[in-house]
Amino acid sequence: MRVAVVGATGMVGEVMLNVLAERNFPVTELIPVASEKSVGKEIAFKDKKYKVVNLQTAVEMKPDVALFSAGGETSLEWAPKFAEAGITVVDNSSAWRMDPTKKLVVPEINANVLTKNDKIIANPNCSTIQLVMALAPLHKEYTIKRVVVSTYQSITGTGVKAVQQLENEYNGVKGEMAYKYQIHKNAIPHCDSFLDNGYTKEEMKLTNETMKILDDDTIKVTATAVRIPVVGGHSEAVNIEFENDFDVNKVRAILQNTPGIMVQDNLDTFTYPMPLYAQNKNEVFVGRIRRDESQENTLNMWIVADNLRKGAATNTIQIAEYLLQNNLIG
Repeated sequence: MRVAVVGATGMVGEVMLNVLAERNFPVTELIPVASEKSVGKEIAFKDKKYKVVNLQTAVEMKPDVALFSAGGETSLEWAPKFAEAGITVVDNSSAWRMDPTKKLVVPEINANVLTKNDKIIANPNCSTIQLVMALAPLHKEYTIKRVVVSTYQSITGTGVKAVQQLENEYNGVKGEMAYKYQIHKNAIPHCDSFLDNGYTKEEMKLTNETMKILDDDTIKVTATAVRIPVVGGHSEAVNIEFENDFDVNKVRAILQNTPGIMVQDNLDTFTYPMPLYAQNKNEVFVGRIRRDESQENTLNMWIVADNLRKGAATNTIQIAEYLLQNNLIG
């Protein structure tokens, strides 16, 4: 199994390499790919060293699968070139997510839509992944009408530059700014660029991608996305209105029995999800599960996940695992 990691020197790319090793994905040859300025650098993977190559060289090396995390423009230009060469691409950017000809996949929910003909597969937005992981089993049981989600997003979602900004501000050092404003001791209600409707792209991703993954465009989703000075992962306060009434204990049981979800919801021991404990974990953590007493058939909960793991690298590699297990690549 020859695996290309496109964007291998970036924040998500580095996590992809760690997850590939941890999950013992059967890599017989690693092809680390990055921009021209990184070509020739060495990447360590499982006690071996591999030289970084450019995109054209990677296509010519004909990997079985290419895991992309190099930004939307790179994906739009190069994913089709890999696909034309018979290489299956799993893309972590927003480039292909809402393309009606491409599958948008969270393996625990809808991997069964994949076929051998899918040569470009989209990995959802990090905030969407953790949201739909909790919504999917509850939608099956109670039918979701409307979702109101407020996010508290880690600076790691912006990248290395944002991590450096926070560290500089914490240490009182002036440096390059990833954000328009200070992030240390602050909360910025602005993730991605603003659109004509007053929402950000990040907020509309939560709306549109949720409907596509759950294959139901009747679900109404509205979002507010906020950047906070946290490293470990994204958090979400979620309010869900169902068609049908529910029992809170049964909701907990459904989530506890959902692969990939860990319920942390014990008020007696002050147990609830936090990014501090989600960091470097692959699960989605759900807690503060309670009835909304202001409206019928409505539930509140709190969802946390490491945005670089399940929100990006882990989900990408789980897609590749599903493809391999079902003889859809290689």
